[in-house]
Amino acid sequence: MRLQDTAQIKPGHPFRGAIEALPDGDAAVVHIRDADPNKGIDWPALVRTELQGRKDPDWLRAGDILFAARGNRNFAACVGEPPVKAVCSPHFFVVRINPGSPATPEFVTWLLNQPEAQKYFAQSAEGTFITSIRRQVLEDIPLTLPPLPLQRTIIALHHAALREKELLEQLIANRQQQLNIISKQILN
Repeated sequence: MRLQDTAQIKPGHPFRGAIEALPDGDAAVVHIRDADPNKGIDWPALVRTELQGRKDPDWLRAGDILFAARGNRNFAACVGEPPVKAVCSPHFFVVRINPGSPATPEFVTWLLNQPEAQKYFAQSAEGTFITSIRRQVLEDIPLTLPPLPLQRTIIALHHAALREKELLEQLIANRQQQLNIISKQILN
């Protein structure tokens, strides 16, 4: 199965020119810096702006996947539940899983961030200085979808591994702080 068999893929919001920051704007904009493959979207950091145009924008929804198509890091981030009306910059593709699909958004996000998928994107990237992934390349990525219960189990293991990593990094930082205090006491 390919990604396009289980999801719709659309480009990010088509901004004309630079995105003007307006604190009282009607919409929030997700930039590459606001998305992380493991942490999702940093909602408080989003720039607010006024969207131009006559038609309503395609607002981000819970379960959408943002795929960073431009730059040297091509990753996917799951949107979760947007706390504000938001769109994403044109540097992203929005992947929206079809209703009734045999895939969960979290599992597809996880798959797109795995080494084999990253290798596929690296081999398919175009451009010399700033690389990009064409929509067709993203649509054509092959997917193997296990049954939904197994997808949920894999995502639970993934979340547990992320939490374990966070705790270990916190322990390392605490140990370094202890050593800094000890060295300060010895040298004074």
